[in-house]
Amino acid sequence: MKKGIHPDNYRPVVFKDMSNGDMFLSRSTAKTTDTVEFEGETYPVVKLEISSSSHPFYTGKSKLVDTAGRVDKFMSRYARSRK
Repeated sequence: MKKGIHPDNYRPVVFKDMSNGDMFLSRSTAKTTDTVEFEGETYPVVKLEISSSSHPFYTGKSKLVDTAGRVDKFMSRYARSRK
C-alpha cells in the first residue's frame, strides 16, 4: 500500500453479526467504544445487524423475521377482508 494515504485511526476492527454471532477481523476507521476478545487479542468491535454470513441472498436460506407481530396483524386484517 502507498504510505500516507490512510487516516491515522485506520486500525484492525472486529465486525460482529448480531443475528448469528459470527465475527471477522478487518481494518476500518469506524468509531466505537466497545471491545471484544478475538483470537487471543482485544480489538474494537462494530456490531452489525446483518452480514454475508446471515443474509438470505448469500446463505440461500430465506427466513421470515416477524418484528412486533406485524405479520400476525397483516394476516388478521387480510382474513377479515376475505370474508
